[in-house]
Parts: sequence; structure tokens; C-alpha cells
Amino acid sequence: MSNNVSPDGAVTPARSANHYVAPLEETPLVGVDTVKVAEQTSNLWIDAWRDLRRRPLFWISSFLIVLVALVALFPFLFTSVSPTDNCQLSVSNAGPVAGHPLGFTKQGCDIYSRIINGTSTSVSVGFIVIVLTTVLGLLFGAFAGFYGGWVDSVLSRIGDIFFSIPYILAAVVIMSVLSQYRNVWTISLAIGLFAWPSTARVLRSEILRVKNNDFVMASTALGVSRFKILLKHVLPNSIAPVIVITAVSLAAAIVAEASLSFLGVGLGGSVMSWGNDIGQAQKDLRVAPQTLIYPSLALSITVFAFIMLSELVRDALDPKARALR
Repeated sequence: MSNNVSPDGAVTPARSANHYVAPLEETPLVGVDTVKVAEQTSNLWIDAWRDLRRRPLFWISSFLIVLVALVALFPFLFTSVSPTDNCQLSVSNAGPVAGHPLGFTKQGCDIYSRIINGTSTSVSVGFIVIVLTTVLGLLFGAFAGFYGGWVDSVLSRIGDIFFSIPYILAAVVIMSVLSQYRNVWTISLAIGLFAWPSTARVLRSEILRVKNNDFVMASTALGVSRFKILLKHVLPNSIAPVIVITAVSLAAAIVAEASLSFLGVGLGGSVMSWGNDIGQAQKDLRVAPQTLIYPSLALSITVFAFIMLSELVRDALDPKARALR
């Protein structure tokens, strides 16, 4: 214990204070600065899945999409009635009867069977279109956004040319010119060749944001080739918005096929699809509304399921949107 010395030289004894020290066994040592490692691994996709599985609308939309897929792949599991062989004019535009829950068309064909068997055609058009738009959108958007310069200028101008042409109008022209080849592949190409610029634009803007991150600079410093950086680092971290717009594009493609068939420039009359049934039923709307209502309802439910799923996935992949809920 030391003494305190005042300015005039007087020495004052220092005051002593008693300090209480708890026994060591009562206060176990704890690392204050210890970093707590999360028990569960986490990344963008895992967080999105954890958010989606807690939302009832996700399960509803997923159930509807799985149901539509099963109907398209295995129509014989849902109906044993032929959509064309058992048509009888004696029941033209008739209402529901036993074994035919939705009634009959003007030609006396079973509406329910035609809806079930027409699902594969409408869904096939949607999937072919999104494959085409996704491939073209990835190629144009990825190279334009990552390499920049004259590559970006050329590819962006090509995208602007296609973007300025409404794909419905372009499909009408193509299907009118190729009227002898109206099938699933022709109408899918007519829609998909002019519907990809929106995917390319979304991907390009996302790559412009991602390519300036530190992990891209680190890969460049390590000598990794630019193309490898694009494939392994930039593209995987930019693909989330493309997944969302793909689901919307699939719904839009199904609607586009129905619109073209309704206008009379879609699939041929012998091909069963929801759009053809809707187009053929418009003349009998007043006398037999069921021929128009039920195919339209099937189309609406399918489009609603894909759009709802895309909205949920978009919110789940957005950390800000998750934080607001």
C-alpha cells in the first residue's frame, strides 16, 4: 500500500479497500470472445427452403403442379374414356351424366376426357418454350453481362431487336406462314424464339452486380480463366432470378398457346389442347357454357399455380423480403 503525497509535502496514508473475490469453483471460466458456430449449415438455397416449407401456399401450388404433371404424363390414370372414339352427336352439348361428370362438346365428345388428354399438349408447349428461352437467355445474358465491351454491345442490340417484337404477334405471323406444319414443336419455336430477351436482360443485370464481388477478384488474382470464373462462380450466384422468371415464362407460354389456338392460328384442329377446346367452344357459349368454362378453368388453375410458385420462390430467395415477414 502506497501513501499519497500532497502538493505541500504532507504525507497522507492511502485508504485501503477490501475486494471480494468469488471462489473459482463458483465462477467457471467462459470464453467471452469465443465465436459461436451455428449448429445448422446455411446458404441462400437452404434459407429459401426453410422459408418455403413454412408457407401453406407453397404446398398448395406444388401440389397443383405435381398433379398437372401427373395428368400430362399419365392421362390413363385419370380417365379411361377415349376423347375421340366415343363421340356421339346424339349427346351434343349435353350436360353431365353418369360416367361423364363435365358433359359433352358439340361433337358429343367427353369434356373431362378431352381436358385430361389435352393437358400433355399444353404443358409440353410450356416446357419446350422455357427450355428454349432459358438456353438463349443464359447464353446472351451471361456473355453480355460478364465480358462487357463490344460483346455486351452486340448481344444487347440483338436482344433489343427481338425484345421490340411482341412474341405473340411474331408467333401469329410464323404460324400463319407455316400453316401446314402446325404442331407442338412449331408453335413452341414460334413462341420461344421471341420470348427469351426478358430472361437475358434479368440475367445480365444480375451478373453485372455479382461480377464485382470480392470472390471474383480473388479468383482472377489466383489466375483462374475468365470463362471458368463465369461458370463456377458468377453464374451459380446469379441464377436465382432466372429460376423465378422461368416459372412465369412457363405460365405465359401455356397462355400464349391457348391464345394462338383461340385465334385460329395455333395447333391444328385435330390436336387436343385446352386452347383448341376453348376456341371451338366460343360459338356455343350461350347454349353450352360448360364447353368453354371447364377448359378455361383448367388453364387458369395451371397458370395460377406456376405464377404463385414463382412469387413464393422470389420472396424466399430475397433476404430483405424474408426479413419483413
